[in-house]
Formats: sequence, C-alpha cells, structure tokens
Amino acid sequence: MPADDAAINLTHHFLIAMPGLEDEAFAKSVVYLCEHSARGALGLVINKPSDINLKHLFDKVDLPLARHDLVGTPVFHGGPVQTERGFVLHEPVFTAGESPEEPVYASTMTIPGGLEMTTSKDVLEALSTGAGPRKVLISLGYAAWGEGQLESELAENSWLTVSADTAVIFDTPVEQRYARALSLLGLEAWMLSPDAGHA
Repeated sequence: MPADDAAINLTHHFLIAMPGLEDEAFAKSVVYLCEHSARGALGLVINKPSDINLKHLFDKVDLPLARHDLVGTPVFHGGPVQTERGFVLHEPVFTAGESPEEPVYASTMTIPGGLEMTTSKDVLEALSTGAGPRKVLISLGYAAWGEGQLESELAENSWLTVSADTAVIFDTPVEQRYARALSLLGLEAWMLSPDAGHA
C-alpha cells in the first residue's frame, strides 16, 4: 500500500477550528479527539462552556457534590450530538490491586495518550462523595464525524491539528484554551487567514 493511502490517526489530538469555520457549534472551538479510525471520529469541544455549572448538574441528577474544587466549574457544550447526555473526560483512576489497563468505571473508553472518557453515572457518584478523578471536564453532547468526513474537512483546511496537551484541557482558563492550543503549533490567532482553502 502506498504511504499516502495510510490512514491518519488523530486520537489524542486537538482539532483547532480555522477562522473560516463558521458553524455555530464549532466556530473558534478546540476539540479533543477521543477516537479516530477509518470508521470516523468522536471528540469533545473543550472551550465552549454552557450556562450551567457542576453544582447545578449534580443537583439535577440528585447527587451532592463533595468536591468543593469543582462546584463552580462549567459544564461544557461537548458537541451537537446527544446534547442531553453527559460525557466525563478525566485522568485515569486506579484502585488498589486493579490492573492499570482496567477502567474503574463502567462505560469508560481508554484513550491512547493517557486520558479516559466515561459516560456512566458511577463517575459522578464517585465525585459526589469527594472521590473520583482529580481532573475532570464534563460536557453535554459530543462531536462526531462519519467515515471520511473529518478527512474531508481537514482537506478543506477547516481544522488545524496538534498532539493534545492535557494542561490545555485541565489547567488552562477556558477563554485561553483556543490561544494555548494554537501556541502548541507556534501560532497566534492573528496569523490565521479567515479564508479557508488553498492558495
């Protein structure tokens, strides 16, 4: 097989929206790709906070929130698919005696690169008791691309890509995440032309 037919795998990468991408869900967005294969891609937008915070979310699911460090943290718009469903992006959690390969929570996707994404309520229950992963990003909804769709958008210069840095997800103020993700490529927003496409 020629090298140019080899599939790219952008799992554990950021997609950074180019200025010409004006779709409301994705304009100026940074998407963390949890999975990318020949079948398509799945990711979470990490820089679009909703108007509810974790305290509000936990109240809605009838759980206390014993993690005071998380009370005011926003819930994010993770993408336009299944917007009523919660997705928790977090550091891996291990319990004593468990193999590091086995996720602690049900419905957990282990992402090559070091993070996990959990869709089951047990991770929220752990957080409600003051336990659970130390660093979390909780979103409602996710972003998805069908077979070949993301590759087409990349060919149209809709997105820049760069290996993900978890500090951008967990340690960078929301309003700085787009600029920080660009800086991983040595770029600043003013350097990007709003005209997508090739010169």
